[in-house]
Amino acid sequence: MTFEWEKLAQACQFDVISMDPPWQLATHAPTRGVAIGYQQLPDVCIEELPIHLLQQNGFIFIWVINNKYTKAFELMKKWGYTYVDDIAWVKQTVNRRMAKGHGYYLQHAKETCLVGRKGNDPAGCRHSVGSDVIFSERRGQSQKPEELYQMIEELVPNGKYLEIFGRKNNLRDFWVTIGNEL
Repeated sequence: MTFEWEKLAQACQFDVISMDPPWQLATHAPTRGVAIGYQQLPDVCIEELPIHLLQQNGFIFIWVINNKYTKAFELMKKWGYTYVDDIAWVKQTVNRRMAKGHGYYLQHAKETCLVGRKGNDPAGCRHSVGSDVIFSERRGQSQKPEELYQMIEELVPNGKYLEIFGRKNNLRDFWVTIGNEL
């Protein structure tokens, strides 16, 4: 992702960073013929993001797919974060049933977001603001649940929020969103 990270860091230090990396999937029929619909990045490209410039204190929320948990934990550590929690998004259909997706061994009905903390809590941070499980309707491809954004905004009210790898369907008032699909 080509971007002027230094200019962004000089303009603002963020309290919360949220990212849904376009993880490169394994090569052995990972989706069983389902179209991905977005450009994937090798791990090294995600690892080279200068996240350390954007935040001295605060939280990072990283969406992770099953075969990238280890890599996500490595990235958190490299970027200076300590893992503090995770959130499971149980996807539902419009009829409130579990929305089963494609997985390699099991059908996937959830996504996981890892939460890390760097330095101190941001000013005004409020702990225990939400559940670590979100039950919410599955939305468009890569569109994350509204409840996560609400939880972040309750955790750090009036904070400075950044979303990396954002898409048009994830744009939100009072957030800085960057991504190559905007």
